[in-house]
Amino acid sequence: MTQAEASITSPAAEHGHAHKAWKWYDYFTFNVDHKVIGIQYLVTSFVFYLIGGLMAVAMRTELATPDPDFIDPSLYNAFLTNHGTIMIFLWIVPAAIGGFGNFLVPLMIGARDMAFPKLNAIAYWLNPPAGLLLLGSFFFGGAQAGWTSYPPLSEVTANTAQSMWILAIVLVGTSSILGSVNFIVTILKMRVPSLKWDELPLFCWAILATSILALCSTPVLAAGLTLLLFDINFGTAFFKPDEGGNVVMYQHLFWFYSHPAVYLMILPIFGIMSEVIPVHARKPIFGYKAIAYSSLAICVVGLFVWVHHMFTSGTPPWMRLFFTISTLIVAVPTGVKIFSWVATLWGGKIRFTSAMLFAVGLLAMFVLGGLSGVTLGTAPVDIHVHDTYYVVAHFHYVLFGGSVFGIYAGIYHWYPKMTGRMMNETLGRIHFVMTFIGTNLTFLPMHQLGLQGMPRRVAMYDPQFAFVNQLCTIGAFVLAFSTVPFLINAIWSWSRGEKASGNPWDALTLEWTTDSPPIIENWEVLPVVTHGPYAYGMNGRSAPAEEEVAVSSS
Repeated sequence: MTQAEASITSPAAEHGHAHKAWKWYDYFTFNVDHKVIGIQYLVTSFVFYLIGGLMAVAMRTELATPDPDFIDPSLYNAFLTNHGTIMIFLWIVPAAIGGFGNFLVPLMIGARDMAFPKLNAIAYWLNPPAGLLLLGSFFFGGAQAGWTSYPPLSEVTANTAQSMWILAIVLVGTSSILGSVNFIVTILKMRVPSLKWDELPLFCWAILATSILALCSTPVLAAGLTLLLFDINFGTAFFKPDEGGNVVMYQHLFWFYSHPAVYLMILPIFGIMSEVIPVHARKPIFGYKAIAYSSLAICVVGLFVWVHHMFTSGTPPWMRLFFTISTLIVAVPTGVKIFSWVATLWGGKIRFTSAMLFAVGLLAMFVLGGLSGVTLGTAPVDIHVHDTYYVVAHFHYVLFGGSVFGIYAGIYHWYPKMTGRMMNETLGRIHFVMTFIGTNLTFLPMHQLGLQGMPRRVAMYDPQFAFVNQLCTIGAFVLAFSTVPFLINAIWSWSRGEKASGNPWDALTLEWTTDSPPIIENWEVLPVVTHGPYAYGMNGRSAPAEEEVAVSSS
C-alpha cells in the first residue's frame, strides 16, 4: 500500500464509518478528513468575521460624530485592537488558507487526504481557543494597544488582556506553521504520478508559495510576542527603553511577519482568481508559468519589504532607499497576475455568475488598493500620510476589496462541490452589488481624510472631518447588511438549493471529476490526468461535454 493510499483509509476507518459521506454531526468532532476540516475552517472563520464586523460597525457608529457619544474611548480602543486581530488572524488567513486550502489541495492533486491528517485536525482546533481568548480578554478590559501592540503602550495597558491577546496570536501562529508543513509535504509528495508540475492548478502553486512564506516568517512573530509576554509578566526588559530595551526591535520582529502576512492573505486569493476566471470566461489561462512563478517571486521578495512600515521610526536614509526599491519591485509579480487575468478575460465567453462578478470586482478593487500601496511604499509620501486614514483606505481596499471579495468568489464557485447544491444566483448578485457599493462608499472617502491629515485609531476628531466620516459610516452599514443575502443564500441553499451535478461549471481541474460533495476517500480509484487544467477551447472544445473530463479512471 502506498503512502497516499494508506493516508486516505484513516478517516473512515478510524471513525468506523462505512458510508460514503459524513453526517452533519461529524463536522463538530475531531475529524481528520481534509474536506471536513476545510468546511470547519470556513464556517468558524465566517463566525469570527461577523463578530469582527460588528466591532467595525460599532466603531463607525462612534465615528459618525466627532465626540465620543456612542461607546467609551477605552472600549473603542479594545474594539479597534480586536477588530483588526480577528479579521486578519481568525477570518482571512484561516478561511483562505485553512478553508479553501484544506478542502481543495488534495482534490486538485489527486490525493485522498493531506499528508498528516491528525496534524491537520490539530491545526484547526488551535483556532477556536484563540478566538475565545480574544473575546475573553474583554472581561479584563480588552487589549487596547492596536493590532500591532507596539511597546511600551502594550506593556502598560490592560496587562491581563494583553497577555491573552499574545497567547491567542501564538496559538494561531502555531496553527499556521503546522498547516504550512502539511501543505508543502502534501503538494510535493502526494500528487498522482500523472500530474506534472506544469499541469499543477495555480491554486496549488499559490498555496505552496504561501506555506513557504508562513514557515519563514511566522516563527519571528512568535519570538517577538514571547519576548513581549515576558516583559509584561516576568520583569524582563527586552522592549523597555528606560531599562536598556529597544522598542524599534519589536517593530522589526513584528513587521518581518506582518507584512508577509499581507501576502499570506492575498496569495491564496490570487490562486482562487486563477481558477475562477478561466472557468467562467471559457478560455485558457493566459501566462500559466508567469502566474505560477510570480507567486514564488512574491514569496521571496515579500520577505524584504517590511521596513516600509517603519519609515517614521528613525530609519536611516540608506534603509529607506533600499526598502522603497524592494517595495516597488514586489509590485511587479503582482502586476503580472493582474495583466494575465485581464488577458484571460479579453475575448472570452464570459458568464457573469456570482463567482465571476466577485472576481471581476476584486480586479477593480485590488488595482486601486495596489496603486495606493505603491505610493505608500515610497518614503516621501509615506512620511506625509503615515498613521492617517489614507493607510486605512489602502489596506481595506487590498484586504477587503481583495481578500474578502476573493473568498466570496471561491465560495460561490466551489459551493456546489462542497455541498452538492447550487447557490441562488439572484441572491448572489444582490450580495455582490451591496458589497461593491458598501466597500467603495466606506473606504474610498478615507483617502481624502488621510490626505487632509485625519489620524487613524482615534475615537474623537476635528469637526471638519465629520461629513466624510458620516459617508463612511453609511457605507459601513450597507456593507454590514450585504452579508444578510449571503447568509440566507448559503443556509437555504445547503438544504433546499438546486442539486448540482458533479461538474456544474464544466471545469477541467481534478476536484470536479469526483462526486459533489466528494465521498469520504475522494475517489473510488485514483484519477489519471489526461490534459491540462485550463485547456478550454483547445482541440475544438469550448465547453467540455460530460465525458470530456480532466481525468480518466485507471
